Amino acid sequence: MELIYKIILALPPVITAITLHEAAHGWVASKLGDSTARDLGRITANPVKHIDPVGTVLMPIIMIVTIGMAFGYAKPVPVDVRNFEHPQKDMALVALAGPVSNFFMAIFWAFVLMLSYKVMPPGELSDGGQYMAGIGVIINVVLMVINLLPLLPLDGGRVLMGVLPFKWAVIFVRTERYGLWLVILLLFTGILDKILMPIVEMVQKNLLGLFGLG
Repeated sequence: MELIYKIILALPPVITAITLHEAAHGWVASKLGDSTARDLGRITANPVKHIDPVGTVLMPIIMIVTIGMAFGYAKPVPVDVRNFEHPQKDMALVALAGPVSNFFMAIFWAFVLMLSYKVMPPGELSDGGQYMAGIGVIINVVLMVINLLPLLPLDGGRVLMGVLPFKWAVIFVRTERYGLWLVILLLFTGILDKILMPIVEMVQKNLLGLFGLG
C-alpha cells in the first residue's frame, strides 16, 4: 500500500513535467508563426495527447526492471519550420522552451516543498506534500539537464543546431538517427549518470537554497 501511495503522489509532478514540457514547445512554435501543434491540439496539459506507447510507457518499465532507473520520452510536438521567419534560430527557441518550462516547474515545486516544511503543520498531509514536491523538483531538474545535452534529437541538440553556422548545422543534423541510441548506451554504461548527476545535484542544491531548504 505504501508503494501505491507513493506512486499516486508522484504522478502529478511526473505527468506535468512531461506534458507541459511538450506543450511549451508547441506554444512557442505557435508564437513564432507555426500553428501545427495548436491545430493538432498539442498545446495542452492533457497527458493523453503527449504519451508515446514505447517511449513513455514501455521503455521506462523495461529500464526500471533491468537497471533500476528509467529514461523515456513523450510524443514529439510536430513543428513545421517552413512557417518560421527565421527557421534555424526560431527552431532553437522552440527547443529551448521545453527545458525552460521544466526549470520553472522545478521552482514551483521547490516553493511547494518550502510551504510543506515551514507552513503546514506536521502530519500525513505535510509528509505527502514533501514527497510530492520533492519528486517534482528532482524530475524537472533531471529532465531539464538531460534535455540540454547537445545531442540530437534532444532539445540541446536542436539549440546547438540553431546557433551553428548553416553548413555545420546541415552536417550535424545527420547525427540525429544515432542520437537516441547513444543516450541509451551512455545510460546503460553508467557514463550518463557520471556526467549528469553532478550537474543535477548542483542545480537542485542551489534551487532549494533559494527557498531556505539547502
